[in-house]
Amino acid sequence: MKTYLTSNKAVFLLNYHIIFCPKYRRKVLIGNIKIRCEELIKQVCIENNWEIIALEIMPEHVHLAISTNPINSPHKIVKAIKGKTSNILRKEFPELVSKLPSLWTRSYFISTVGNASTETVKKYIEDQWKK
Repeated sequence: MKTYLTSNKAVFLLNYHIIFCPKYRRKVLIGNIKIRCEELIKQVCIENNWEIIALEIMPEHVHLAISTNPINSPHKIVKAIKGKTSNILRKEFPELVSKLPSLWTRSYFISTVGNASTETVKKYIEDQWKK
């Protein structure tokens, strides 16, 4: 069970389950691209003080469970992660530029995760490869 966090003006527990996909759901998140994508997502989260609860990168989509504070809107979180990863991955892996007009689709899935179900979502993300 995750405990509540505090700031000087609020007590909170904000966990999100986020899923996003490469353009056309192409299976490009493999090998070195997958490894680098994971590093970049972790880097963005560290820079913004977001805690990764679970992260799984599948060939055609990314699952992320994240804990944040009230000043970060869900849209800002997704935009920061997709923006930085797309920019750097497309520079480091030119094959992505030739395969896709942009790395990520403009859409994404996001759901709030309550304290009781955080472990359930974490287990679901970690079990993606078992399906």
